[in-house]
Amino acid sequence: MTTQTQETSSTLGPTVVLCLASVYVVWGSTYLAIDYTLDSMPPLLMTGTRFLAGGIILAVFLLSRGHTLPTRRQWLHCALVGGLMQGGCVGGIAIAERTLSSGLASVGIATVPVWTVLMVGVATRRWPNRMEAYGILLGLVGVVLLAVDGGLGGGAKGSVVIVAAAVSWSLGSVLSQHLELPRGPMAYAGEMLAGGTLVSLVGLLAGERVDRMPDASALWAWGYLVVFGSLLAYSAYMYLLTAVRTTLATSYTLVTPAVAVLLGAWILSERVSALTVLAVAAVLIAVRFIFRGRKLHDANDTREG
Repeated sequence: MTTQTQETSSTLGPTVVLCLASVYVVWGSTYLAIDYTLDSMPPLLMTGTRFLAGGIILAVFLLSRGHTLPTRRQWLHCALVGGLMQGGCVGGIAIAERTLSSGLASVGIATVPVWTVLMVGVATRRWPNRMEAYGILLGLVGVVLLAVDGGLGGGAKGSVVIVAAAVSWSLGSVLSQHLELPRGPMAYAGEMLAGGTLVSLVGLLAGERVDRMPDASALWAWGYLVVFGSLLAYSAYMYLLTAVRTTLATSYTLVTPAVAVLLGAWILSERVSALTVLAVAAVLIAVRFIFRGRKLHDANDTREG
C-alpha cells in the first residue's frame, strides 16, 4: 500500500490549492507544448526523455536531502504505474496529436473520471449509482463525438489512441493507490525514471530516432514539459492522489479541455467546430455528474459508518 491513504481529506489547505492550480493551468497548456515538439521530435522518445530528465533532477535533489532510492519491489511498482501513466497515456497523447488537434486530444483525456469510476466498480463491486451512470453515458457520447470530429481517416485512429490513453491514465491512478511505492516525492521520481526509461526503450524498438537537431521551438517546448509538465504538475497530481479525495484530484479534467482548446485556437489557429464544442460540453457535464455521484457515495458511507 502507499504510505498515505487515498481520499484522506477534502480540506483545501494552501498546498492542495497550489497543487490544484498547477495541474489545472499547466496540464491545460501541455497539449500545446507537445504539439510544438512533434515538428522535429518523435513522440515516444520525446515523452520518455522528458520524464527521464524530470526524474533525474528530482531524484538527485531528494538524494541530496537524505531520501533513499526505491527497493527492488518498489522499482517494479514504479515501472508499472509510470509505464501506464507516462507511456500509455502521455506517450499516447503525443502519438494521437500527430493526427488530432491539441484541443480534441484534451477532450479525450477528460474522460479519465469515466474510466476510473468503471475500474473502481470492477475492483470493489461498488457499481456506479444513478448520477455516475448518467455521467458514464454522457462521457461515452463525448467520445463518439470526438471520434466523429476526428474524421474517418487518421483522425479517427487518433481518437482511438487518445481514449486508450485516458484508460491507461485511469488504471495507473487507481493502481498507484494500492501498490507499495516509496515514501513521499521519491515515488514521483521513481515513476518518472522507470516510466521514462520504458517509454524511451519502446520508442527505440519502434524505430524512432532523432536524426537532426530539434528546432528552437521544439527544444523550448520540451524544456517546458520537463520543468512544468513533469516536475511540477505530475508531482502535484501524485501528491493530490494521496492527500485528497480522488474526485478532487481528478477535477483538473473540468478545466484542462477548455484551456487546451482556447490555446490551440488562439496560438495554432486550430479548428473549433460545433462537434468540438458539443464533445467538450458532453464530457464536462459527464464529469460533473460523476463528481456529484461520488459525493452521494461518500455521504452514504458516512451515514452507514
